[in-house]
Amino acid sequence: MLKKTALLLFVCCATPLFAQGQQSATPDSALIRKVDDHYNHLTSLRAHYTEHYTGMGMDRTESGTLLLKKPGRMRWNYDKPVGKVFVLDGKYAWFYTPGDSQAQRVPAKELDDLRSPLRFLLGHTQLKKELDNLTVTPDGAGFRITGVPKGMAQRVKLLTLQVTSAGAIQQMQIEELDGSITGFTFSEIQENIPVKGETFVFHPPAGVIIVNGLPPI
Repeated sequence: MLKKTALLLFVCCATPLFAQGQQSATPDSALIRKVDDHYNHLTSLRAHYTEHYTGMGMDRTESGTLLLKKPGRMRWNYDKPVGKVFVLDGKYAWFYTPGDSQAQRVPAKELDDLRSPLRFLLGHTQLKKELDNLTVTPDGAGFRITGVPKGMAQRVKLLTLQVTSAGAIQQMQIEELDGSITGFTFSEIQENIPVKGETFVFHPPAGVIIVNGLPPI
C-alpha cells in the first residue's frame, strides 16, 4: 500500500447508518444509544472483513480477519495479501507488508489511520462525541450513520457507517479529501469470545527491522 502522511479504522473499524432530515430526534437518539450500548458491553470481537480501496489510480480489494479486545487492542490479519498485518497493542500500532525489509511502528496516541475510526469500539462509545456533523438515515432494513471523526477533518471528508436496527455495525466507508474511498464490509461476526492477550503482540519476521515512522494506507 502507498505511504501517506496519516493512518486509517476501529477501529478502531464495520458500519452503522443514522438518520437525518425528516426523522425526528427521538428515533435517531434511540438508535445511536443502541449502537453505543451494543459496543460498550462488548469485550472482544472477531470478524471477517473485505477492504476495497479506490483512489490515486488504484482499485484494490483485500481481505482477512479482524480481532478486537478491550482495552485498546486490535489486529488485522490479511489473507489477501497473505502475511500483511496491522496490530494495535494499546501502546503502539505496528504495520508490516510481506516482502518488506522493515516494519513500521507508530505510537498509538499519534495514530491517524483509516482503520482508526474503529477504535471507538475499543473504549467507551459515544458516537455523538466521536463524530462531528452526525446524521442518521434509514437505509433498507438498517440505518446509515454519517459524520467526520474528530481530529481527522484534515484528511477525512466523510465517514459512513451501516448498522442494523439492533445497533450492530456491518460496513464502514471513509471518503478522503483527495477523493479516495476505503470501504470495509464485515461478516461472520463473533462477539465476546475468548481472545488471548498475546494475540496483539507483534513479532517481526526474521531479518525484518523495526523503524519508527508513518504507516501505509
